[in-house]
Amino acid sequence: MQAQVNPMEERRQTSPEHSALWDKLSLAQKFSASSLGKFGYELVFVRNEQGRNVAVLTCASGVAVITEDGDINTSPNIRIRD
Repeated sequence: MQAQVNPMEERRQTSPEHSALWDKLSLAQKFSASSLGKFGYELVFVRNEQGRNVAVLTCASGVAVITEDGDINTSPNIRIRD
């Protein structure tokens, strides 16, 4: 007999893919990404530009990028492929 798991007791709140991406972020990026998450942004990928990781987040209203220093740009010059 399998024990049933109460969904209210489920501890995982993110997909494994999100965790793998999250692990690539600097501490400053994690703080900034958490702030943007309150506005509906989701981390979609991490791009390495000139040896530095840039976090790319999307939401219904657009795209945001976060530098390793945690600087947020909600009007980046970036194109997301479909």
